[in-house]
This record gives sequence, structure tokens and C-alpha cells, in this order.
Amino acid sequence: MQLATLPRFPLATTPTPLQRVETFELALGNDSPAIYIKRDDLTGLAFGGNKARKLEYLVADALAVGATALISEGAVQSNHARMTAAAAAVAGLRCALVLDARHGTDVKGNLLLDHLLGAEVHIVPDDAARAETMEAVAAGLRESGEMPYVIPTGGSVPLGAASYVAATLELLQQLNEVEEAPRRLYHATGSLGTQAGLVVGARAFSAPYAVYGVAVSHPREALIAKGISLANETAALLDLDAEFTADDVVIDGGFVGERYGVATEGGLEAIRLLARTEGILLDPVYSGKAMAALIDHIRSGDLSHADTVAFLHTGGGPSLFAFGTALL
Repeated sequence: MQLATLPRFPLATTPTPLQRVETFELALGNDSPAIYIKRDDLTGLAFGGNKARKLEYLVADALAVGATALISEGAVQSNHARMTAAAAAVAGLRCALVLDARHGTDVKGNLLLDHLLGAEVHIVPDDAARAETMEAVAAGLRESGEMPYVIPTGGSVPLGAASYVAATLELLQQLNEVEEAPRRLYHATGSLGTQAGLVVGARAFSAPYAVYGVAVSHPREALIAKGISLANETAALLDLDAEFTADDVVIDGGFVGERYGVATEGGLEAIRLLARTEGILLDPVYSGKAMAALIDHIRSGDLSHADTVAFLHTGGGPSLFAFGTALL
């Protein structure tokens, strides 16, 4: 496998901790499994999160081709956009972000940080308008003598997904140290880069757990199709002889709520409970919804005291400041 040969630009503080949350377990009752949280919210770059790992590979590639600017897209409270701006600053590159205003344009949370990090921010009315604006921004940069490097939503391309193949090996080493073999690895899934990497990594390194994605947007079927394609493309990039199907890309679509970016009561409860038992902060858009699924599975009896589960905390803390009224 060609993983070790991929160039990386140092951005993430790794390995991130693997933390058992016993007070949280007690709050969930006697039937709670042992729960270990992989703290990728602590990757260090601009409040941390899973995108730091992906950007290490993507920024290295951008520099290798002579890029002078990074361009990416997302919602106004995009964690990926915030971390792309931070990565550009560290690498000495310009950054342009195209963000949609479906959930407002108040300069707080991630949007505040985008500006603070020096990104050139372009606001469009909805996600449908992002692609056209991205092309226009890239053209403008080229006309001014810059060489832009375009990063799709979430950094969810094979090169970005490869970072979570590497992260799988890190997690398995930590699980071996605590002598645990979880039944599932829960995580929030949106643009599928993290899940594709985890799925490929689980196959490559014979992980004991099932990778269990919790969708943050509709429709589930489209997410699964994208996950299959991206997992296979990532395996090909790494010269790994493996083929992935719908059986490998497990996604639970039952915790999205109304739509992407809209908090759910289950997600808000999960945020409050973990904060008040462990001092760990989830977010309403991603990790809160994934933790709501784990809690529901404990309460419904799908998970029991005999099990061990792992949870990948993908970050997103700054978006809490855009949901203050709902949280309290």
C-alpha cells in the first residue's frame, strides 16, 4: 500500500487522544457499553477537527504543483472552510472561500474565524450557487497572476480520504494499548471523505469494528453511493487491492432531523450531557447528531453493557456559538 509515500504538510497535532468517558457512561445507565472517544477535535489547527488531517495531504499537493492560493466551499458555518483558511495561513497561501447563506450570514462562529484568519469570503444565497462562484473566483485569481488550488467540499477526494486510512492505524494502535476491540466506530458523515478513509483503513488493517456513519444530510442513498465510489477511488490511489460495496458503507439516516445544519433535540441533549459529564464539547451540525445515534442505540437495547464502542469526535466546536439560543 502506498500510504507512507504520500507527501504531507504538517498541520495536525497527532496522535490525538483516545479517551474513555466513564462519567458519561454512568449517566447513560447500567446498560451503557464502554465508550471511547477518539479526540480529533484536538488536532490543534484553528480549534481543531478532522479536516486538519485531510488538509495535510491536500496542502502538500497544492504546494507541489506550485499553487499560490486555496479555494474551497461550504455552508457559512463550515468547519472545513475555517480550517482551510487556517491551513492556507500556515502554508503562506492566499485563501478564498465560497459560502452559502442558507442559515444566515451573522459574523459569528466559524464565519468570524474565516475573516480573522484572513480568508477572502464570498457569500452566495444557497448551495446551488457555489459551483459557479467557485469557477469565477478561480478565474479571477488566475487573471491576477495567482495559481489557485481548488478543494471540493470537505476535502472529500481520495487524497483527503487517505488521511483517515492513516488515522485508522493510529486508532488501532491505541485500542491495542487499552486491550479493547469495539463493536462499532460511530462518527458523523456528510461529504463522505472521513467515512471513505475509515472504511478503507478498516479493511486494510483488519479493524475489529464496523464503521458506522451517522448522516447529517438527506438523502441517505446518495451518501452511500458517494461513499462507495470514494472508498474505491481511495483504495486505487493507495494501490490497495480491495473493492467496496454498499455492505461496507453503513450509514444511518435516522438522526438528520429536518435537514443539514438544523439542530435536533436529540443532538442538543447529547451535547449538553457530554459537556456536563466530561467537559467535552460536541457540535449541533455533526458530532452532536452522531452521539445522539449512539445514545439512542444504548437506550433501545441495540448496544449493551457487554459491548465496547468507539466514537470519532470530528470537531466543530466553533459552530456552538451560532446555536446559543437552541442550546440553552
